[in-house]
Amino acid sequence: MSSPRPGQHWTAEPLFTCVGCGLPVVCDPLASGVQNRNHCPACLTSRHMDWRTAGDRLSSCRAAMEPVGLTTKRSRNKYARERDGELMLIHRCSGCGKLVINRIAADDSADALLELFARSQQAPPELLALLRDEDLAMLTPDDEDLVRERLFGSAMAR
Repeated sequence: MSSPRPGQHWTAEPLFTCVGCGLPVVCDPLASGVQNRNHCPACLTSRHMDWRTAGDRLSSCRAAMEPVGLTTKRSRNKYARERDGELMLIHRCSGCGKLVINRIAADDSADALLELFARSQQAPPELLALLRDEDLAMLTPDDEDLVRERLFGSAMAR
């Protein structure tokens, strides 16, 4: 396969095997709701594939990326409140330590996302410092209602 031209990305494979749990993961945007599927819907583990932009698949690292917490995407609207953006996963590469945020996919396990949110409240100070250095704000216990609302809708949040 030749290299993609500027502005193009590698063609996505129809499925991949999760490096975390071994589950076969379907990449079809109709199933996941995202264009560049990069994590397992069951355990939320990813693989370090992208280098500069989402979907470029040019990273040489290829190590597992562990989900470490949740955040929200920053809005381009300067009048938006801090937590108005969509719910995002925070992944940390087990090989090189890079921190990235990734969209939640439509078929991600709500239970896995809630478990990750709960686990992230016990994040070590070193991780919290790295997140601050990268200007990433992990969701806190005060954001539990927001997480539930984003996952289940406002009527089902509690």
